[in-house]
Order: sequence, then C-alpha cells, then structure tokens
Amino acid sequence: MTHHNSNSRIPLWRAIVQWVFFAWVVFIGIRFDTFVRHFETSGITPLVSRPPGVEGFLPIGALASTKLWLATGTINPVHPAALVIFLTIVGMSLVAKKSFCSWLCPVGTLSEAAWKLGRRLFGRTFRVWPWLDGALRGVKYLLLLFFVKIILVDMPALAVAAFLDAPYWAVSDVKMLHFFTKMSATTVVVLALLTGLSLLYKNVWCRYLCPYGALLGVASFLSPFKVRRDTAGCTGCRSCSRACPSGLPVHGKEKIRSAECTGCLTCVASCPELEVLRMAPSFWKRPLPAWTFPALVVLLFAAGIGAGMATGYWHSSLTYDDYRQLIPMVPYLNH
Repeated sequence: MTHHNSNSRIPLWRAIVQWVFFAWVVFIGIRFDTFVRHFETSGITPLVSRPPGVEGFLPIGALASTKLWLATGTINPVHPAALVIFLTIVGMSLVAKKSFCSWLCPVGTLSEAAWKLGRRLFGRTFRVWPWLDGALRGVKYLLLLFFVKIILVDMPALAVAAFLDAPYWAVSDVKMLHFFTKMSATTVVVLALLTGLSLLYKNVWCRYLCPYGALLGVASFLSPFKVRRDTAGCTGCRSCSRACPSGLPVHGKEKIRSAECTGCLTCVASCPELEVLRMAPSFWKRPLPAWTFPALVVLLFAAGIGAGMATGYWHSSLTYDDYRQLIPMVPYLNH
C-alpha cells in the first residue's frame, strides 16, 4: 500500500474517531442522568456512579478553575475533571492544531453531520458573502474576549474561590443536564435555528459562535504541526481548497497558519498528488504515515485525562449526602 492510498483513508478514520467519541459522550450523559434521577426520586431509582467526564460540558467554570489554579496553585476539588479536560484540550491545540474540534468535539461532529445531510437534501451547501463571513468569524473571538475579561482579568481570585465554593458551582453539571433534558421554549427555538442554519452552511456554530474554538484557534498558532504544501509537486488543481470545510486557500499557501484550520486533514485526503500535502512539524522532512496525526490526537487526549486520574484530580469531592441535599435544591439555585 502506498502512502498516497493511506491518505484516502483519513476521512474514514476521522469518522470512526468522531462517532466513537460521540457515543462515549452520549453514554456519559445517560449515566449522569441516571445518577441525578436517583436523587430527584429520593432514592427510588437505582444509583450508578457519577461519570466525571460530564464536567467537560462546564468550560466557563473550567476557566474560573484555571484562574484559581494560576493565582493560588490550588485546584478546586468540587469539579476537578472540568479543569483537567479544559487543560487537556488547550494542550492538544498547542501541539496538534485545533484537532479537538475536528476529531473529538461532539458539537463539531453533529455540526458536520448537519451540513453533509443538508448537502444531500439540497444538492449543495451555501456560502456566506465573504465580507459577512469575515465579520461573523470575529464574533467567536469577541465572545472569547468577553469571558477572558470577566473571569481571568476582572474577577479577583477571592471572588473566583467564592464562586467555586458556592452551591451553584456544585450543581452546575446538573444545571447543564437540565439544559438538554428540560429545554425551555427559548432553548428549543435557538437550537432549531442553529440546526436549520447548519443544514445550509458549513459548521455555523463552530465557525462563527464557539468561544472555546476561538481559544483553541489562538493556542494552535504555537502548534508545530501544520498542513504543508510542496510547491514543486503541486499542480494547482485546487482540490484541497474546495474540500477545506473552513474555506481556507490551501492551494496558495506553503503552510497553513490560520487559526481557522482544525487539522481535519480533509485537504490532505483530497489531494490527488503523492506527498504534495502533509500534516507535519517543520523539523520533520520525511513523509509521515497518514495515521500519525490521528494517533497523536487520540494519544494527547488520553494522556491528559490519564494524568488527571493518576494525580487524583478527576473525581469530585462531593459525597452522596452532599448530592442528596443539593440536587433537590437545583431549581432554586442561580448564579
């Protein structure tokens, strides 16, 4: 088998990684719902152990935990997995571009599935006018600046500590669960609108609105891994640029530095020429096997989570009695 042929398998590998991870996230959600229901029914329904991975859905709280950790060197024990997952994903971007977005993120997986379904339904995807696309892409960076300013810059460490010790933070994971299981009319309308737009335009949420993705994009500037183009072997067919979900002009660049590049390798897989496009660090001149980058992405995530588990910063310090008291209070707790 040639290296060129192995590149053509990249979309299949990515789909497998995406949907296996998505299934794992769904399993975590169902298990957490079962855990919460035990306390909501005063112990009538069965008790299962709480899956710490659910804290991956608490990025704003994780940012507050990061502030506390940087300011005081302490890790809040209530939701330590939120910090571990957050730091793992940022760390992935420092090494391997915004690979979390394109290989693991469940929202990214659903967003991609939506526009691919839309393409089947309507025979095409639509493009936002270039001037509007540029303006809209700035929205996620403005949202990121807002959260960074109010949490990392403006919020004193004492205030962060008080927030992380409050009952609201203790049940923030339950609040997030209810966001999905007990949707308000406003939530339904917003999600329906986003879904409708995602059917017509590629990756609407990821491209324009996700502040998490904006943060990972900024971090990815430091990543040694970049898509690189061999100008001598390139025929200028533009297959790479047409395939790029982020609409980047891959065919005209020697390397892709853009914060919008998610490391999905769609451009690499679409290139008809042998070794013209590759994802590699600048110091690595020889061809890397096509599986190298996907394996690195999965390994980095597993290593980060494993480090959190090994150091004892994974399971919440909250006890059965804590949850028995807190969960019935959830409807009355607001930040």
